[in-house]
Amino acid sequence: MAMVALPALWLPILLAAVIVFVASSIIHMVLPYHKTSYRQLPDEDKLRAALRAAGLAPGLYHFPFCKPSEMNSPEGKAKFTEGPVGHMIVIPNGPVVMPKYLGMWFAYCLVVGSSVAYLATHTVAPGAPYRHVFGVTGVAAFLAYGVGTLANGIWKSYPWKMVLLETFDGLIYSALTAGTFGWLWPR
Repeated sequence: MAMVALPALWLPILLAAVIVFVASSIIHMVLPYHKTSYRQLPDEDKLRAALRAAGLAPGLYHFPFCKPSEMNSPEGKAKFTEGPVGHMIVIPNGPVVMPKYLGMWFAYCLVVGSSVAYLATHTVAPGAPYRHVFGVTGVAAFLAYGVGTLANGIWKSYPWKMVLLETFDGLIYSALTAGTFGWLWPR
């Protein structure tokens, strides 16, 4: 079987990344369905003052913290029963630097597009019909954009509504990626 060379797919890789980037901006800034994904803490100023006084370094925290050997001890069980139980991510102090996050998101979109292209060069022949290209590249893109978010619901206790909305976003990004590859697939 003849194969498409990866460099021949630079345009769909780049264009898919741009399209997904723009679509994600529209989804998060214009459409209302992510507006309730995060909630404000009750008495936020008091809690922030307590956390600031604790001198937390940036990182991922789990509370109550117990070593695996302590989780089933009466004390460990009591901490979990008493609550609250949660995960907390602390980021460095200072203003949110959106260009940094947007740049990393665009780089991620390029990595996804490049990975999709790599897989497609080994599974889709030159001149393949749009539908076949769309199917292969769509599944590959969905594995990156949509399926990975499910682990957040399982292991990080993200609310399932939020997880499913992110998975839905991933389906949109995957369809846009697949459509771009199907449209620009070498004939």
